[in-house]
Amino acid sequence: MIVGVLALQGAFREHQLVLAGLGVSTCQVRKPGDLQSIDALIIPGGESTTISKLLADFELFDKICSMVEEGLPILGTCAGAILMAKEIEDSTLPGLGLMDLKVRRNAFGRQADSFEEDLPIPVLGEEPFRAVFIRAPQITGAGPDVEILASYDSQIVMARQNKMLAATFHPELTADQRFHKYFLSL
Repeated sequence: MIVGVLALQGAFREHQLVLAGLGVSTCQVRKPGDLQSIDALIIPGGESTTISKLLADFELFDKICSMVEEGLPILGTCAGAILMAKEIEDSTLPGLGLMDLKVRRNAFGRQADSFEEDLPIPVLGEEPFRAVFIRAPQITGAGPDVEILASYDSQIVMARQNKMLAATFHPELTADQRFHKYFLSL
């Protein structure tokens, strides 16, 4: 298995390190040709406006969307979750529109408001998962085909739709590999 990690901006190296620790091969995705040999894709956290602009500049939007429509598993964390959503509140930011989600950018506050929280995430087991929220978005709505996997303070922070997984936090910034193992199981 080869997992592609979108490497235009953001925490792509951290995702690669977690996957390497699991014995999974990765490749950095920067242009359409980089998508040819992958079995799954991760869109990392970072700055959603910058990532969106670079997705357009490098002509990756259509290729990623068609591959996901054909069944490619995809994970979006933080900014990646924003870009995967069908609707981004109060924004004209072009996204991929893959998951039946509505999101609000920076919903938990500015950089200074970043925090960590032990979250119960039943699909990851009984032990809580340490979630790192950095200028985190919030999932404010989910369609009927979306499974809510975790919430914080009554707000959706992790969801799944078929082989698509979105989290508003940064699982790659912890030593806990359960999140990535779950994604690989998709």
